[in-house]
Amino acid sequence: MIHVIASVRVREGSLARYLEIVRDNALRVREEKGCIEYTPSVDIDAGLPPQDKDGLVVTIIEKWEDLASLHDHLGSPNMAGYREKVRDLVEGVSLKVLGEA
Repeated sequence: MIHVIASVRVREGSLARYLEIVRDNALRVREEKGCIEYTPSVDIDAGLPPQDKDGLVVTIIEKWEDLASLHDHLGSPNMAGYREKVRDLVEGVSLKVLGEA
């Protein structure tokens, strides 16, 4: 299984619109072959001292059956459409792609 933590930094004032788009996209991604989980998430205040909160970052938590499924997802027409819709809303993206230890 492949785990992906995608951190998407949105531009000031763009969070609500970005969340609409990513939630809609998540419905389609979850139907893709090999997708186990695809969940957009935002920071909440858990009251934990080491917590690092950022109101402009959306974290997408993904699980894929294998690396081939992840590569297919990243090259899909669905993701091309998503990237086009959010390109003016997003400042940057950081990915962590993890395998089980």
